[in-house]
Amino acid sequence: MLSRTADSLYWMGRYTERAGNLARGMQVALRMAGLGHSLRGDVDEWHSLLVAAGAEPGFRATGRAATAEAVVHWLALDTDNPSSIAACIEQARRNGRAVRTALTVDMWEALNDTWREMRAQAATATDADRLPAFLDWVRSRTMLFNGAAADTMLRNDGWRFVHLGVMLERADNTARLLDAKHTALSGPGSEGTSAYAQWQALLRSVSALRAYQWVYHTRMQPKLVADLLIYRQELPRSLLSCHRRVEQVLDRIAEANGGGRGECHRLAGEIHASLRYGRIEETLESGLHAFLTRKIERNAELGQRIGEFYLHP
Repeated sequence: MLSRTADSLYWMGRYTERAGNLARGMQVALRMAGLGHSLRGDVDEWHSLLVAAGAEPGFRATGRAATAEAVVHWLALDTDNPSSIAACIEQARRNGRAVRTALTVDMWEALNDTWREMRAQAATATDADRLPAFLDWVRSRTMLFNGAAADTMLRNDGWRFVHLGVMLERADNTARLLDAKHTALSGPGSEGTSAYAQWQALLRSVSALRAYQWVYHTRMQPKLVADLLIYRQELPRSLLSCHRRVEQVLDRIAEANGGGRGECHRLAGEIHASLRYGRIEETLESGLHAFLTRKIERNAELGQRIGEFYLHP
């Protein structure tokens, strides 16, 4: 496969996943902001969402206050934000169009229809009475694309690079969400009604609230919430599950292309091993924030190494 084709497929997967992740985070922030007065919590949900999305520096540069309206517009529609939902959908479609013949009909239709509908509803998407439905729509379109890829794509290098992009983006999102809520999971801010609501919100943002109940069969505890999202491979969005898939996909790509391996393969194996053999007790003891910051940095480095070895050799 040509490196430029692999690059387009990889980023198509990343941008599509990023749009869905932003919609999930915004849904939870809306819900938590509505509960804020009754919980008497001091957590700024909109600032927390900006941090989790990795969009705080860009937003701060605009000079705007982190009000609900400003953050929603920045994350959903603002074209000056390269990671907004609208920008992600635009970039995913642009990358898909560049490799149209590498996609199945179902994948292209899911991608192109999402792009067309996004443009049609952009003017009113963030109106207060339309925002919840818009975010539901983004999530459903992301799942439609992922489902089309899973059900119709040949398991060749094309599929592998799409899946690689999705898994790396998903791992980054989970780590960032956890880091944005780390005070509700460890330290002095991890007790009380407000913290409990934060735990629930965190699980809802990755569709894992019911999964927690199935896995642990006990009341919600911050230690177990962190354990589920970091070390439980049963959860598709846990760090362990995502990085296990990343290592497996990189191995399959290497095997299909003469067996050559580079620094990205070593780094993927190292990250996976650290998660496979890690324990939540040790993580909390050494510091959850430091652990997650390191994982976010390593994930970014892995993406860079993949680019150097496969996408821009």
